[in-house]
Amino acid sequence: MSESLNQLLANLHAERLATWEPAALQVNIDQRQRLVNDARHDDFVKVGDTLEPFTLLKVEGGELSRDELLAHGPAVLIFFRFAGCPACNIALPYYQRRLYPQLHALGVPLVAVSPQVPERLIEIKTRHTLDLQVASDPDNQLGRRLGILYSFDEASRNAALAKGKSIGETTGTGTWELPQPTVVVIARDGSVAFAEVSPDWLVRTEADPVLHAVEQLLGQTALQLAI
Repeated sequence: MSESLNQLLANLHAERLATWEPAALQVNIDQRQRLVNDARHDDFVKVGDTLEPFTLLKVEGGELSRDELLAHGPAVLIFFRFAGCPACNIALPYYQRRLYPQLHALGVPLVAVSPQVPERLIEIKTRHTLDLQVASDPDNQLGRRLGILYSFDEASRNAALAKGKSIGETTGTGTWELPQPTVVVIARDGSVAFAEVSPDWLVRTEADPVLHAVEQLLGQTALQLAI
């Protein structure tokens, strides 16, 4: 059986424990722990919320609207940090393997979303030959509405600058804000049927709960249509 996403991410952390300088490793650990400790769960997107219309930018060009995504049924959004994020380069191929085939067969769009500008974000789609859609959330507009954004702490800012650039330069957004890894299943009426936010970016949503939520949603829809 293939490894779970969180086992793959644990392997990444184990590799860092063995290879990173202790000071750099501690900055990473401390930032993730601070996000867990300071998580504002009341602000996070929740089941039952209604997502008002939004527009994403496809990395290949053009726009992707909420109404377009929901034209034929539910849709799944996966928020990730940016194209060069090591954990994201583990998570997106995992979702390609474990989520995309089943969702595609059900006619349910799967979109990976980051605030990074499209011309830089396309790199992660081409690197892994992803069939799932990748789209930019301009200026973190949707992420802000969902309550899932965080800003780098001072130590993480200094570490990034020591490497040569701020995260805002990397993403093209000009800010230190990124989304916390989040999976949202949106029903056809725009309501949230499943939502999970992971403040620690080395802990992320597995495929099975997402598939279960979608299947439940489609089962209920089929039932309603039959009545």
